Order: sequence, then C-alpha cells, then structure tokens
Amino acid sequence: MSLMHWLLIALALVVVAALGVLLAVTWIESRQARELEGKKPYTPATANASRTAVVYFSRSGNTALAARHVAQRLDAQLFSLEAPDYQLGLGGLAHALKDANALKEKPGALPDITPRTIDLTPFDTVWLGSPVWLYSPAPPIWAFVEHNRFDGRHVVLFNTFNSHFGDDRIAALQAKVMARGARSFEHRHVLRGRMMRQLTPDEMLRAIDDEWFSPQANP
Repeated sequence: MSLMHWLLIALALVVVAALGVLLAVTWIESRQARELEGKKPYTPATANASRTAVVYFSRSGNTALAARHVAQRLDAQLFSLEAPDYQLGLGGLAHALKDANALKEKPGALPDITPRTIDLTPFDTVWLGSPVWLYSPAPPIWAFVEHNRFDGRHVVLFNTFNSHFGDDRIAALQAKVMARGARSFEHRHVLRGRMMRQLTPDEMLRAIDDEWFSPQANP
C-alpha cells in the first residue's frame, strides 16, 4: 500500500473513533436525562419567597437538579433557560461543541435562548447555573448575561462539570457580569467526574451541601 492509502486508513480510524465517543456521550446524556426526569421540580412556597433568583441552563439535567436544590435551600425563585439548538441527541451535542468552541474566538456568537430577559429588579442576589462545555460555561448563560443587567446585585455563578474549567473563562464571564452592573461576583462549582465514573445525583447534592452551604464553606 502507498503512503496515501495508509494516511486515508488512519484518517478513517480517527473519524470512527471520534464518532464513537460522540455516540457514547449522547447515550450517557440521554440516560442521565431519563434518570433525572423523575426528580420533582422545586416551587417556592410563596410568590415572593425571597430576594434571591436562580437562573440556569441545563442540557442533560444535572445543572437543573443542582439549580432546584440551590433554590430549595435558599427559598429562591427559579428560572429555566431553554436553547433549542442544544437538544439531546447527536445533532444537539455537535452544535453545542461547535458553539462553545466558536464563543472563545467570537464573544458575540451567542445562541437564541428563551427567555432572553428576566425582570431581576425584585432580587438582591442572582445565581447563574450552567454546565461547563470545553472548559467554559455553556453559551446560553453567556447569552443571558449579554441580554440582562445586574445593577447592584450579588451574582453567584455555579457550574457542574466533568473534568476541568478554565479560570480565564470564569474571569471573562465575571468581567462581563460586572460590566452589566453587578456589585460583586463569586464562583461555586461541583466536580461530577468523568462520563464513566460520575457522582450519583444524591452524591452531587451532598457535595453541594458540604462545599457550598456548610458552616465550614461559609465561615
């Protein structure tokens, strides 16, 4: 065989391997979504439960579970962001990875989200929840920050993630939030682990309690 034939075979093997990884991730995400679907959503006891809002985007349900837990702990109002381009499935996953990568080079390349704006005037504190894609908060949370103001509010970014996040990407989002009027910013996160060895939902919630809400975490 010629060198060109060997190169074509090697390229084909790389493509097959990459497709296999994407299919595996898609299957795991779909399984997680089914498991988490039965977790009841949280609704505050009163219309004006507290002056805290929890706004989140979630693809497979892990960040949604974290957001509901945070809202329950704080008796907060809960707002879900929808981004139709990132639905579960191979197409949605490919779109998510493409947009997450593009956002690093083109900060204005933001997806459509619903709702684009939320009236945050009743709140003193706003929690923003997002998974981490390619070491960065997912594009929908960047879009929400772009379309809203946080004048005088304390903003808490919280992330669920599999392996790593980039400190530079957190700093960039912090700068964007502060430029939109926030008085202060903090970042909280929970490491769920690699796809094949992740925390269970209950373990993730215990980690949130221990790392975000225990007296030791908030001296």
